[in-house]
Formats: sequence, structure tokens, C-alpha cells
Amino acid sequence: MPILTKAGCNAGACHAKAGNGQNGFRLSLLGFEPGEDYEHIVKEAHGRRVSPAAPAQSLLLLKATNGMPHGGGQRIDPKSESYQRILNWIGQGMPFRGEHDPQLASIEVQPPRALLQFHAQQQLKVLAHYSDGSQRDVTALALFEPNDKSMAETDEHGRVTIQEIPGNVAVMVRYQGLVSVCSAFVPLGPPLENLPPANNFVDELVFANLKQIGIPPSALCDDAEFLRRASLDIAGHLPTMEETRAFLDDQDADKRNKLIDSLLSSPGYADYFANKWSALLKNRRDATSDKTANFAFHSWLRDGLLENRPYDQMVRELLGATGDVVSNPPVAWYKRVKEPEQQLEDVAQLFLGVRMQCAQCHHHPFERWSQQDYYSLSAFFSQIGRKPTSTPEEDIIFHKRGTAQAENKKTKLPVPPAALGQTPQKILPDEDPRLYLADWMSTPENPFFAKALVNRYWKHFFKRGLIEPEDDIRDSNPPSNPELLDALARHFVESGYDLKSVIRAITRSRTYQLSSVPNELNGVDRQNYSRFYPRHLQSEVLLDAIDQFTGSQTDFPDVPRGTHAVSLPDNSYNKSSYFLAVFGRPDGASVCECERVQSSSLAQSLHLMNSQEMRQKLTLNGGRADQLSKDSRTDAEKVRDLYLMAFSRLPNDVELQATESYLAKPRLNAQGQPLDPQQAKRQGYEDLLWALMNTKEFLFNH
Repeated sequence: MPILTKAGCNAGACHAKAGNGQNGFRLSLLGFEPGEDYEHIVKEAHGRRVSPAAPAQSLLLLKATNGMPHGGGQRIDPKSESYQRILNWIGQGMPFRGEHDPQLASIEVQPPRALLQFHAQQQLKVLAHYSDGSQRDVTALALFEPNDKSMAETDEHGRVTIQEIPGNVAVMVRYQGLVSVCSAFVPLGPPLENLPPANNFVDELVFANLKQIGIPPSALCDDAEFLRRASLDIAGHLPTMEETRAFLDDQDADKRNKLIDSLLSSPGYADYFANKWSALLKNRRDATSDKTANFAFHSWLRDGLLENRPYDQMVRELLGATGDVVSNPPVAWYKRVKEPEQQLEDVAQLFLGVRMQCAQCHHHPFERWSQQDYYSLSAFFSQIGRKPTSTPEEDIIFHKRGTAQAENKKTKLPVPPAALGQTPQKILPDEDPRLYLADWMSTPENPFFAKALVNRYWKHFFKRGLIEPEDDIRDSNPPSNPELLDALARHFVESGYDLKSVIRAITRSRTYQLSSVPNELNGVDRQNYSRFYPRHLQSEVLLDAIDQFTGSQTDFPDVPRGTHAVSLPDNSYNKSSYFLAVFGRPDGASVCECERVQSSSLAQSLHLMNSQEMRQKLTLNGGRADQLSKDSRTDAEKVRDLYLMAFSRLPNDVELQATESYLAKPRLNAQGQPLDPQQAKRQGYEDLLWALMNTKEFLFNH
């Protein structure tokens, strides 16, 4: 099987294709089911694929060597050791693994860690360890794959070639269903001697990594940048002009920490993060459903965040929810996620950072999870009962008495509940198995629960998770800074699963407070947090920022007038707001944060520059431009206010001179006649608002 895996025969595009394989010949994906593969190769089709009387004429070898027409071309060289090994096996009568043969226990890659310079090469060696204590060099039959091909390349022999991007890169090594990883550090320059003082453990571990790979961090951001950055990241809104002036004038050395605490105590924090979790937990509404459940579920999320309810408690309330949505809002989650398979997949990906979807049909190709693990996790949701209510599509959820178990669709055998990597649990018929799952999740020994949360929140504040994607935690996808991930998870557990404590640890760090402007050396850094990585404002945040800046408001159905976009409870408003749709507000169809689009598009640019919606906001009677045109203060004073509103900073001399000159310019109507001075001034401010609103400085959090 390792030979066929190395040759790509049992890849998903070839003979492991879903269905009937390729041209009637089927293999298990990557050889995870050798017993089945033996049946297909040796016994299927009256044994036509192997010929022990004339091994070299076996169809298995003739196809693989392209001795007979083969759609996949030549996969095995007739002069290779692999060919000879298969030839010998067929000649021996195709024996299967003996009952007492040593079993593969683990694989080891050497070296496990390496410090490699640009363009350096490193030959990896793979050792297979067996149950009888023996070992074998299996480098020639192992598969090698870097987690970032822009940083490193590998050939089929295990030779790693480093590119010109500094940082940490991992090479996954796979052999017979087992995975090991070699982690390489690629320095930019020599180890750094002088680093900024650390504010907390986050800085200590980030700076230690930067020191090792020789990447100097950028300078600290100034107060204006920090105020805008933290307000957008924690509370989802721009600071007001009054808040900005007060913060910039404040001489308290601890004012940044006080700002963080103030933002975490504000309703904006609860609104913003409830918006995030509401989409991830699929708080969706369609044309036939009642809005009550969606509003109640969103309120439950928001109230829990506002009072800082422990994260493990909120997860327990969600998983173990019973009753109806009016008396127990978390029940609404079971309204959208109805099947045990979907429930386990969503819970694993969202709360454990483990993607289990592959394991429903076959062994996970990059992890240790099997179909048995999949259905063991599914069994926790096997005893959920539903009773219809008088409200259409609203059920009462209850624990249905009985033995918790799922059926493995492949073996047709019952599977008892078992958490990932744990032994099956004995759960009495009267006990709700979901509560056992919730108990396991919050145990300090759980290797996934805390890491999944802190990695997700790290990405929220830094654009990139310590593990990417943020919900794909596995041995073959190691973190860029494993010590930091462990420390954050440990801090989270020791805090009693306090979400605000995680945010404080992150935002109080100097790492978070670094400038987004690269220095002469760290411009190429994309994963080590040597500077702040700018990112687009999310659709709801951007719409609220435009409303705040232009003095307008966007009205939405079913909610009070003046409700901010970041406070909307579900996905239904994407249909009524083209802005939210075009700027990528998620529809709540997936637990993956990738559903939220945060890349630029031509449609977005056109909407900001030339849409009727933006024109109405800019020209609104009583709006910002109208107010400024009637304001008796000087243009310089009013321009300073606009810069404080948009960027939380004052304009520099060049910006001030340019805007004053533009505002003083005479304006003509369509007939070429001079406009009324106030009308001309109003048009000038409309143009200025439009220009500032379309800058990268406004559209990005930096």
C-alpha cells in the first residue's frame, strides 16, 4: 500500500475516487483500509488483476508501468525497487499481513526541527517504528508536503528546498496512514540583540520567535492609531470625535489599558462579538421561519457576552439545550442544525477546531481520525428528541430516553459515544449524552477546546491565526508559534474560560500595539507578527462607520430605527441591504469564518464611489456635509474635525492646505453660473467626505 500511495494510485482523483474508483478498480483513499484494498486487488473480478503464475503479466503491474494503456500514465518505473517488491509479492502468492506480524506503531522524521537559511536544502529521513521494537527506513515510500509552498518545496525523495521568505514552515510526512512533521525555522538575519520590553507573556513569546529568526518588530503605533484600531477590533465602531480628543489629550500612562477595559464593558463589544458568533452558529432566517427564535438566540449570545459568562458555560448551555426557544433560546441552534452528523461536524469545527467531514466516508487524509471516531462523536447527539409546537418550524427539544449510540454506515455496527481520542463512555439511558460531551470539552486536559478559541480570537485581532485555517487544528498543521498557542490556551483555562481575559491579554501586548508600517526588514513577514497586518473593515462595521461619518443612518426592517448594522440579529438583512451583501456579510450557512468575504472587488469600489445609496448619505439634508456648510467656524477647524472622525488623527499640513484650497474653490451650476456660497460650500464638503471615505486609511483597520 505505501508503494501505491507514493505512486498516487489511491489519490482521490484516481482509483480512490468517490463511487466506483476509476474504470471499475477501486482503492481506499491513501490506503487507510488495506483489508478492503486486498480484496479489490487480489480477489475482485476473479483475481484478474494479479497473476501469481506470471507475475510480470499481472494487470496491476502492466497498468502501473504503462505496459498497457493507462489513463494515469506510468506511475511505477519497471526498474525500480517498488516494482520489484510488488513483483515478488505476487510471485509469493499475494500473502496478506499475518496475524502475528509486527504492526506499524509510529513514524519519526529526522530532523524534527531545523534552522535553515534561504536556498538551503535539507534531506529528511523517515523511520517507521513497529510493535516488536524494530524500525525501518521508509524515506523512499513516504510522502512529503510543506504547509506553505511559497516558503519551502519538497521533492519525492524528501529533500526540502527553502525559498526566500523568513519564518516557520512545516513539512508534513505521511506513511501508511500516520503523520509526522518537520518544523523548519528560516531566519531573515542574525538573532536580534535589542528588542522592545515585553508587556506580558504574549510579547515574550512573540519577541523570542522574532529574535530567533532575526526579524525586527516595527515601532509602536501612536495613540491615534491605537484608539481607532482597538475601537474597531473590540467594539466594532469608530471612536467619536469627542472620544478621540479626550484620549489624545489624556496624559495617563495607563490610558491604553483603561481604553481596552472601557471598550470591553461597552454595549458595542457585546454587539460586535454577538454578531460574529451569531453567524458562526448559523442563526439564519428564511422566508417561512418565524423571527422570534433568531432574535431570542441573538439576545442570548449578546447578554452572555455582556455579562461575561464563562465560555465553557455558554457552550454547555448550547449543547445541552432543551425546551422551546422562548424559555431557553439556545434551543434555536437545533432548529438549524438538525442531523447528528451535521451537529457533530459543526461542534468539532467550531469548538474544537477539528474538521471531521472527511471521516464520515473515509479516514481523515491528514489526521488520525477514522470513521469510528466520527460516529463515536455522532453518538452524543443520537438521543435528541423533537416535539412540534403550535409555531411552524419550532420544535421542543428534549432528551429521548434510551441507549446513546450511532451506526457506523460502513460496518453497520453500533458505536457508543466517545470523545476525540478518548475511550467509549458508559452513559445510562436516563442521562443526556450531550452533557458528557460538554463536560469533556471544558476539562483542562482537553487538547482542542481552549486552543480553538484562542486561535480564533488571535486571528480576529491579527488577521492570521497561529494555526491557519483557524479551525483546522491537527498534527500535520502545526502553529507558527506553538509556545504562544499553548500559553494563550493555558491562560484561558486558568482564567475560568474568561473571554474578556483573552482579549485583554492580546490587546494589552506590545505585539498588538505595533505599527502597521513595516521597517526596512520586516516587510516580507506574513506570519510572525513583527508588525500589525492591515485588514478590510467588515461589512457591518464599514456601513456603520460610513453612517457615523456622514451623519446618516441605514434603516433595516423588523428592528428599531437607528439600529446599527453590527447589531443585526441574523442573515435576513443581507437581502434588504445590497451594501452588506456586496461587502461580504456571511449568510450563516457555514461554521467557517471563510464565509465572510474580506477581499476587495470591483463591485465594492463602484458602490462606494458611485452608488445611489452613498450619494443619498452624502447629500442628506441635516447630514454631515449640510451641517458643516452651515457651521460658522473656519474650514481648517472643520477639516480637523473630519480627520478626527475618519482617522482619529489631525490632518498634516499638506492635507490641510489641499482641503482648504479645494473647499475655497468657486463652483458653477449646470448652466455655468456661480452657485450660492452656502450651496457651493455644501458641495465642497460632500466631495471631501466622499474622498476621505474612499481612502484606504478609512476602509482598513491599521
